[in-house]
Amino acid sequence: MGAHRRPRQRATGGGRARTAATITLAGAATATGLGGGTGHADPQPTAAQVRAKVDKLYQEAEVATEKYNGAKEKADAAEQRLEDLRDEAARKEDRLHSAREALGSVAAAQYRSGGLDPALQLALSSDPDRYLDGAAFAERAGSRQQAEVGRVRKELREIEQLRGAARVEVSSLKSRRAELKRHRETVTGKLESARRLLSRLTTEERADVGDRASRSAPGPRESLSASAQAPNSRAAAAVAYAYQKLGSPYVWGATGPNAFDCSGLTQAAYRAAGVSLPRTTYAQIDAGRRVPRSELLPGDLVFFYSGISHVGIYVGNGQMIHAPNPSAPVRVAPVDEMPFAGATRVV
Repeated sequence: MGAHRRPRQRATGGGRARTAATITLAGAATATGLGGGTGHADPQPTAAQVRAKVDKLYQEAEVATEKYNGAKEKADAAEQRLEDLRDEAARKEDRLHSAREALGSVAAAQYRSGGLDPALQLALSSDPDRYLDGAAFAERAGSRQQAEVGRVRKELREIEQLRGAARVEVSSLKSRRAELKRHRETVTGKLESARRLLSRLTTEERADVGDRASRSAPGPRESLSASAQAPNSRAAAAVAYAYQKLGSPYVWGATGPNAFDCSGLTQAAYRAAGVSLPRTTYAQIDAGRRVPRSELLPGDLVFFYSGISHVGIYVGNGQMIHAPNPSAPVRVAPVDEMPFAGATRVV
């Protein structure tokens, strides 16, 4: 009996295995037939979803761009300080060389005249008055030697201090450059991801991502009107510059004259008006007097997002000129296009 039960047990196990396999295959077939392959790949995003993702990537890239701009500003300052320290050290080394030469001349003169005891030199001298004059000179030379030694020591100390400061700046510069590299990689990575997403859209859909604001370009009348409403001549000059740059491409890290990022455009506009602005949005918002949105005038800087990562220049009638992102050139757009974070009147 036992010999007959074992085959039945194997048959039963085989039946279960075949049943499980059948269920598995049936489930896979059902998933393939009814789900259209959703078990193996995510569904393609809609154009609206792509636009939302691209906008988010552009915003994240702009945050990284402003961090890059800030790090570059600090790196440039560190590089200038290092160059100044090296120049100063070189000048002090020239002075040190002159001091050493002078010290060597005094020492040589003393050596030549110091072979005999001063009293014996006086006794043997055929011209005591002349000897005494020489002795007084030698005494003065000794004082001069001490002064030259002190000068050499001072120059050596100052040169060593400069070299120490230069070593600190070199370390700082290396750190800044590493930071620049990190931010650059972040920006380029975000922009590449946005580019790949945009490549999925049609030409019309891509154009819609880059230009969802009014497509009509403002004319000279709008430019003159905005400049006339500015609170002063420098603000008017900044507004006029911004109008002249409409259509210029967005390039991250650029400050003109032919391409800009957002803070690069506002910095260039006020530079043309004779006003120096900081490089980043984070610093520009504190470069003037804060004004409420209800009191905006042409020339005011308007800032967006909670992280203060975007800026434009207000031109009146609820409009601004800004450098949006790589998919859109410098253009006029509504201030309410993005989350408003504050405004500053520079002059």
